[in-house]
Amino acid sequence: MPTSAFGSDVESLLRLADQRTRKNIGIDRAIKTFSVPFPSPVEWRDQWIYFLLVDRFNNSTVLPTSTQLPQPIAFDQPFVGFQGGTFHGIRDQLDYIKSLGAGAIWLSPVLKNCQYESGTFHGYGIQDFLQAEPRFSSNPAAARANPGLADDELRELVDEIHARDMYVIFDIVLNHAGNVFGYVEGGNINLSDAPFQNSPYPIKWHDEHGQPAFSDPQSAPRPLHPDAGVWPEDLQQNTFFRRQGTGADVPRGIGDFLSLKQMVSEDRVVDRILIRAYQYIIARFDVDGFRIDTFKLPDPAFGHTFCAAIREFALSIGKKNFFTFGEITTGEEGLAAFIGRDTKAENNDTIGIDSALDFSLEGNLNGIIKALDKQNPTSPMRLFTLYESRKRVERTVITTHGEASGFFITFIDNHDRHQRFYFQDPTTPHRWDQQLTLALGILFGLQGIPCVYYGTEQGLHGIGNSDACVREAL
Repeated sequence: MPTSAFGSDVESLLRLADQRTRKNIGIDRAIKTFSVPFPSPVEWRDQWIYFLLVDRFNNSTVLPTSTQLPQPIAFDQPFVGFQGGTFHGIRDQLDYIKSLGAGAIWLSPVLKNCQYESGTFHGYGIQDFLQAEPRFSSNPAAARANPGLADDELRELVDEIHARDMYVIFDIVLNHAGNVFGYVEGGNINLSDAPFQNSPYPIKWHDEHGQPAFSDPQSAPRPLHPDAGVWPEDLQQNTFFRRQGTGADVPRGIGDFLSLKQMVSEDRVVDRILIRAYQYIIARFDVDGFRIDTFKLPDPAFGHTFCAAIREFALSIGKKNFFTFGEITTGEEGLAAFIGRDTKAENNDTIGIDSALDFSLEGNLNGIIKALDKQNPTSPMRLFTLYESRKRVERTVITTHGEASGFFITFIDNHDRHQRFYFQDPTTPHRWDQQLTLALGILFGLQGIPCVYYGTEQGLHGIGNSDACVREAL
């Protein structure tokens, strides 16, 4: 397995990535032949996206973990551990997703998280940026011993998706790694997270058991166990991480997400490592697009450089329309700083990310549709106002795909909310069914690329005080 983003195994794969080949996959007793690397769609707006959490979607051989506990928890109730979804489980339901009409599948992060962490089933706590998560393999124990097994199963999943003429979007992280070291504060050296401070803390890198075991003023010691520290080894430098503790309330988003350690994205060496790592991911797994987590937090200059480098590499291997969109939770004015290129701005020569998740539409659409049953409904004029504002803000912004707002990813619910759009009244279960039908109908009729969150089409209706309520096992 590759250990460096610039190692010979990575470099050789990148050199070979543009060699056109053909693959054959058996589907329904027929052989489907397709090109590798899989070419991009001519028009991404002809595809709608089905977004699923890998761990929550399907395991064809084992029931969800929560249902097997000594005191079972129903599959669709809040649960913060791994439920057991696998790459093979998704493969077994590809015909179902295809039958819905989806043109692309957005997978939650598939790269290896800290193996000693039981709560990062969502995948956003990455420990190895070059390897697939072994717990998503059909045999996690074997995949831990032989990391190539999980990689192969992920590639098989991607090939099966392509064989059905669908595309694959990986959810990736640039802002932070997982819980890869502990903080030293006074006599306490076992802090996974610490209060924010203006200067870096001393740290101890975690061993393979999640214990803060390795202390060095410069870097993690080598050789490291594959489950210890962070990988690729190029990232194993103290100065590549902020080390200032949790930064949720700090302006500009500087600081960790609790135990998820923030990288220093304004460090051009860090930038180069992450660019190379994700170019390798495209080559290894034949990915068609990236959804980039917390895109507004890394250094904006890095965001532009990253997207440009990824597009260039994808183009070089025949993916002429590689697609990137970001989680950018900001108002309309703020979006223009990240998306594409503002043709009015001076000294702005790079073209940033192609698109963003349409949080503005989600908030407005939710309020309008659910207010229609009230005596004083919210006026649909809010949508008119939204699009008028967007037209003004985006008028001079262009992307590699053209006019920016036509490619926004539209949605009505997702994995970061505390309730799904669909509400089921316990006393009258089907009372609000038409709200969901109306919401999806409008979503598919507006400009942009619709995205449906897994389980919405089956009436999942989680609601509560945390995002665990909307991350049910399907």
